[in-house]
Amino acid sequence: MHTLLGCNGTTGPGLARALRRQNLTVRGVSRRPHPGDWEHRVADVTNPADVLAVVDGSEVVYLLVGLQYDLKVWRRDWPVIMENVINACQAAGARLVFMDNVYAYGLTEGPMTEKTPMRPNSEKGKVREKIARMLLDAMDGGLRACIARAADFYGPHCENSALNSTVFERYAAGKNAILMGRADKVHTYTYSSDIGPALAILGTDTRADGQIWHLPTSGERWTGDQWARAAAAAFGVAPKYQTTPTFMLRLLGLFNPLMRELAEMNYQFTHDYVFSSEKFENTFGVKPTPIETGLAETVKYYREKRK
Repeated sequence: MHTLLGCNGTTGPGLARALRRQNLTVRGVSRRPHPGDWEHRVADVTNPADVLAVVDGSEVVYLLVGLQYDLKVWRRDWPVIMENVINACQAAGARLVFMDNVYAYGLTEGPMTEKTPMRPNSEKGKVREKIARMLLDAMDGGLRACIARAADFYGPHCENSALNSTVFERYAAGKNAILMGRADKVHTYTYSSDIGPALAILGTDTRADGQIWHLPTSGERWTGDQWARAAAAAFGVAPKYQTTPTFMLRLLGLFNPLMRELAEMNYQFTHDYVFSSEKFENTFGVKPTPIETGLAETVKYYREKRK
């Protein structure tokens, strides 16, 4: 049994499909019903009894949960969720694959790799460091687990992606794009369709145990301006966009809570943000989707969506 905690987000359906292609039994878990080609269970991952119940009988557990983009919620719920999942996996004798992000690294010089130290310079990054260290400590104590990390997402069916909402959706609607931070800085993005199959590899190959893995991500170093121009060309519109300096986000944050939350993370767009997945590619022989292909598929998705 492979159990997906948070099966209805960006990564869950793709992972479930990848596992089912291997004829593996899948249990999808979420707060709300999300039926598919798998057993579905409703649970609250902040409730330890719920987590114990849905993890029971699992061989592998994938922690894919996404929380409201609110620092208070992250501080309150993430440590509880991680503790509940660690305890449940220990009780069930299950392996754990945790889908993490890169906030704990903070501002880095050069490419982010699995050896990059955790030195967060944001409050959300500090939360991510805390829960990553909880899991690393449990791994030192004998829990079979690994941590998977990806860059920011983009791609079809990726509604929570910043790139999707600020560039692809806006060009599709005939609006000017909005680029976070500075247009001349490199920003790496992980193509969402690559994530599920990569997580399935980590869940089914014991070479993954006890390590951090960066999921397959194109190494092409595109700036925000290049993303905007390529997307505009694909849509057949003028490459018009505006940028969001940090001071603007802070000003907007006086009236909009989401803008206030985004302001502290804008360093990822005012400096080069380069993510390396060479370790995963070399170990498992998997290559990421090239940007040209991912961009074309994303544009196709938004064109069909608007029909």
